[in-house]
Amino acid sequence: MTDGTALYVYALVPDRPGAADGVTGLDGRPLRLVGAAGTGVAALVHDAEPAPFQGGDEQVRRWVAEQSRAVTTVWERTGSVLPMTFNVLVAGEPPSEDRPGAGRGAEQRLTDWITDQEPHLTGRLEELAGRCELRVEITLERQAAAAGDPVPGTRGAEPGGRSPGMLRLLAKQREQQARNAAGELADTLHARIRRRLLSVAEDFRDRGPAHRAADETHVLSAALLVRHEDIDAVGTVLSETQAAQPACRIRFLGPWPPYSFTEAEHRPRDGEMPSLRPDAPSTPAPGGRP
Repeated sequence: MTDGTALYVYALVPDRPGAADGVTGLDGRPLRLVGAAGTGVAALVHDAEPAPFQGGDEQVRRWVAEQSRAVTTVWERTGSVLPMTFNVLVAGEPPSEDRPGAGRGAEQRLTDWITDQEPHLTGRLEELAGRCELRVEITLERQAAAAGDPVPGTRGAEPGGRSPGMLRLLAKQREQQARNAAGELADTLHARIRRRLLSVAEDFRDRGPAHRAADETHVLSAALLVRHEDIDAVGTVLSETQAAQPACRIRFLGPWPPYSFTEAEHRPRDGEMPSLRPDAPSTPAPGGRP
């Protein structure tokens, strides 16, 4: 390491020799592990200039996707991971006569921080070992959900003799009735499906409603923390849900590193580890948006 260099930090992982071999990150940069002696914890990094990555929206999305792929690859090799957000850099510090120990390089500062945080970091990596994140998004196809429960007086109604205004009114009534029926069913399904998913998942995080078509009603959008061996059990719950309620539209995504279950708890706070990170998107799971 030379003066003025920095480290771009992708994640913290169990220190496994060779886990980063052949893995590339942003713009194809080769990655390596920086281990803190005696801790069993390593940082996945690339050597960088002490300046954040900045660009247009499309370029940032590409970088975020590259970071996600790199983190996923090393997670699959090590079995556990604590991902960092996009654009976390650790810089060396200038020498100072007033501050004993100042002048450490980026790698020394990073390993010192890992050593200081070792009990917490090791505990979280052990808790997440063998676990993954799954995303479940469920909506209802509104007309199918409301089938068989038409607006009174409209079943089989013929358009003949009705004015255009009356036809528009009836169409709006049918649409509102479908929305109401689907909304009531969605509330019932949400509670039932949530309870069943919690029986096979170790943790459950509600997420905001995902993008849905204009004819759909939101039922559930969640991140699940599950053991790898329980992925099929989640699939069974969803298959049975689909069979019981054909109006459901289900998206089942993953497995991914447990992004939603690490949040910012392991990331350095101001003053703990030097960061040149500007306001930047967090690293989403693959397929997510920055």
